Amino acid sequence: MPGVLTPTEPGATACLDHAATTPMHPDALAVMTRHLAAAGNPSALHSSGRHARRVVEEAREAVARSLNARPREVVFTSGGTESDNLALKGIYAARRRSDARRTRVLTTAVEHPAVLESARWLEQHQGASVELLPVDHNGELQVAALAAAIERDPASVALVSVMWANHEVGTLQPIPEVVRIAHTHRIPVHSDAVGAVGQVAVDYHRSGVDALTFTGHKLGGPQGAGALITRTDLAFDAWLHGGGQERGIRSGTPGVAAIAGFAVAVEIAVRSQPDNASRIARLRDALVRRTCSELPDVSVNGYPCWSDRRLPGNANLHLPGCEGDSLVMLLDAHGIEVSTGSACSAGQPRPSRILLAMGAHESDARCNLRVTLGHTTTQAEVDAFVDAIGPVVERARARSIGAGGLVRIQQRAGR
Repeated sequence: MPGVLTPTEPGATACLDHAATTPMHPDALAVMTRHLAAAGNPSALHSSGRHARRVVEEAREAVARSLNARPREVVFTSGGTESDNLALKGIYAARRRSDARRTRVLTTAVEHPAVLESARWLEQHQGASVELLPVDHNGELQVAALAAAIERDPASVALVSVMWANHEVGTLQPIPEVVRIAHTHRIPVHSDAVGAVGQVAVDYHRSGVDALTFTGHKLGGPQGAGALITRTDLAFDAWLHGGGQERGIRSGTPGVAAIAGFAVAVEIAVRSQPDNASRIARLRDALVRRTCSELPDVSVNGYPCWSDRRLPGNANLHLPGCEGDSLVMLLDAHGIEVSTGSACSAGQPRPSRILLAMGAHESDARCNLRVTLGHTTTQAEVDAFVDAIGPVVERARARSIGAGGLVRIQQRAGR
């Protein structure tokens, strides 16, 4: 019967929201589980402490080797949010302390909240002046705007922060150009690479960035473990104070088991990245092609799927006449997990700030669905999505019109 969905059996969920979190790799889980049974503080001098310290340092070496960094440059944290906070606040404070004129923080309008909220905090409490640089219709930073912002007064810029890959529309940012422009004026560059590591090739030293952040649960590791890679000669003020662990940047007793699992996941994700990216790109392309065949007015936000400027597992779909949050809930009832990337407040859907920054109309920025594939994605999950999307969209459009929400459903051919 058209428009009627029959939910799948419990446990038959199709996970197509890997950008939110991805399942742990079995090897990472096994290593983490093994170390959970061991006691030992890495700062202690006795044998159990020395053993714990060895586990942490071997993990540090593994992460450094995978990302082409030096072990001492790797600072373990609880994840991407903490790493971003430490990077922006630590670099800003040190740069401002050495020269009071350095108050400007340059970043983009499409950053993750961990970067944007850290920048806003610096603005509200530390005298920073935050400038959100514009992006084009694909979500890519307008490099000319960055150059112009720096050249207006280079001596006043404390740092530049530009994400490696956008978490919502999958756009890869021009990091080499960002580094070249900023380093011309000896301005440090931070990049949030949470969405990039394991999806595309990430080489810390080759990239030239001064600070890089990423996390475990986006690449097959545990939640609660991540890293900040930063040059040892980069001035950096600590924001967590205590025993001086992690070069004094991030005091606190390291979570040995989580760090061990994180390191294994990083090794696996980086080693398998080329093959995995090719596999999930093929699945993503098939999903988009079949969805557009089922629903001719659907289009893709951001770069085309075949572009090398887009993450291989990302598909951000524009579905006219559908509230994105309604689609998420209807698909969830059918056993399929996706997201929108937009936020909700008091049950009222908000347009995607990423799509608004890309120039989308507010009504269009409500009608998006983010589908993200990962290392466990199967053909069966793609099939389940394609089978469900037609009836789900039909129901969502009927709900929107009946509630008086969206007032126009239009063809978006050529979008």
